[in-house]
Amino acid sequence: MILVVSSPMVSSQQKAEPANKLVEFHMALLKHGPKWTATESEETKRLHQDHVNYVLSTLDSGKAIIAGPLTDGGDIDGIYVFRAKSAEEAKAWAEADPSVASGFRIAEMHPWWSEDIFSKPAKPLKLTKTYLAFLTRGEKWTPEKTPATEEIQKGHMANINRLAEMKKLIAAGPFGDNGRLRGIFVFRVESLEEAKTLTAGDPAVQAGRLAMDIHTWMVPEGVLPQ
Repeated sequence: MILVVSSPMVSSQQKAEPANKLVEFHMALLKHGPKWTATESEETKRLHQDHVNYVLSTLDSGKAIIAGPLTDGGDIDGIYVFRAKSAEEAKAWAEADPSVASGFRIAEMHPWWSEDIFSKPAKPLKLTKTYLAFLTRGEKWTPEKTPATEEIQKGHMANINRLAEMKKLIAAGPFGDNGRLRGIFVFRVESLEEAKTLTAGDPAVQAGRLAMDIHTWMVPEGVLPQ
């Protein structure tokens, strides 16, 4: 299972120092590009198939440890998580996706830290539903470290471990670039509403230090722990 995760609330004056057992992966968020269109045509059908074939090739080769679409119609269409030697290598892999190379999508890259909990996808490939929450800076976010923020962080980490023990939270980890996105939670629960309820109870969310942006994420079966 998971989990020891480092804080997604790292001071802007500090370099992120992930906890033991964490590995740096590289996450590509696939967003609408300059040539994006929602209109289906023979060209977009071909491009979609080329994209799917490329996703499968990255999973087969081990370049991507997990990849799959977000299905709720936002401007993020899907996510890759790459096991790469460098950010440059991961970016090159993301940009080689035919849908990115064509301008249909763009790849927004982030370093992401997680325990190495991932397995090879089951075959034949089958997608399973999870719920992904992006942790973002909340309205009351500040970079300063104070006794109050330390107390909130302790509660945040305790909540992570509680949800992991309940087997509701199956993956979590911080982004390493100290931007608006602080980290992610991946839930295996019955509904989007349940995922929202679980995130709403996080002390950092309740305090306004963090906010949550939750999506339905389809991922290859067998990759994430049960």
